[in-house]
Amino acid sequence: MTKKKALDHLTPVTVRPLPDYLGKRYAGWHSHNYQNNKSWYQNLANFGQHPRAMIISCCDSRVNAMSLFGGEDGDFFIHRNIANLIPPFRPNGDHHGTSAAIEFAVMVLKVSHLIVLGHSGCGGIMTGYHACTGNNNDALKQSNFIAKWLEILRPAFDDGTTLGSDEERIHDLEQRSIVHSLNNLMGFPFIDQAVKAEQLTLHGLWHDIGSGQLHVYDAGHGDFLPVSLS
Repeated sequence: MTKKKALDHLTPVTVRPLPDYLGKRYAGWHSHNYQNNKSWYQNLANFGQHPRAMIISCCDSRVNAMSLFGGEDGDFFIHRNIANLIPPFRPNGDHHGTSAAIEFAVMVLKVSHLIVLGHSGCGGIMTGYHACTGNNNDALKQSNFIAKWLEILRPAFDDGTTLGSDEERIHDLEQRSIVHSLNNLMGFPFIDQAVKAEQLTLHGLWHDIGSGQLHVYDAGHGDFLPVSLS
């Protein structure tokens, strides 16, 4: 008889094996990518991670920072959340996944760059916009976590324009929320200290999914400017 592992009783009966299509993709990765770069992966395992940059991006499946920057394993410390938002610094004892990831990247990994990456057609920003205008849908009203999380958007919404169509104002909020998140980052004492010591630089990016164009926030112009393709 096979002896049960100590954690067997903790496994929910609803958990099932990996879907076939994901298993096949993994097998393809292992037989090609891993086998051709085995020594590299072994070095990563033995010597740990030393990423130069942290990227905070949206959970949206269309946003792939690794693809955008031609990243390889070990290049970036990546954290994803709904609408790529940075909450204010509030060490109140609650669970703070995004803040914890930022603290680990800056204090432990000593990353040199911290990038907030937003994108076009963001469902989180659109939902937050409608919540700020009082047009909550039923799903948002019944949510346990989403509505509370999107409250982070309120200051960016309040600072935004009241002119234009909903579509134009949502686009504005997509970019304005990135700047708001960058400002929130400076409220973290260890971020403020690292930036002032020139050990860390902050960057705001907005990606237009349809055109493939990447825009970077230019503080001097107070706007997002296209990244040169030349």
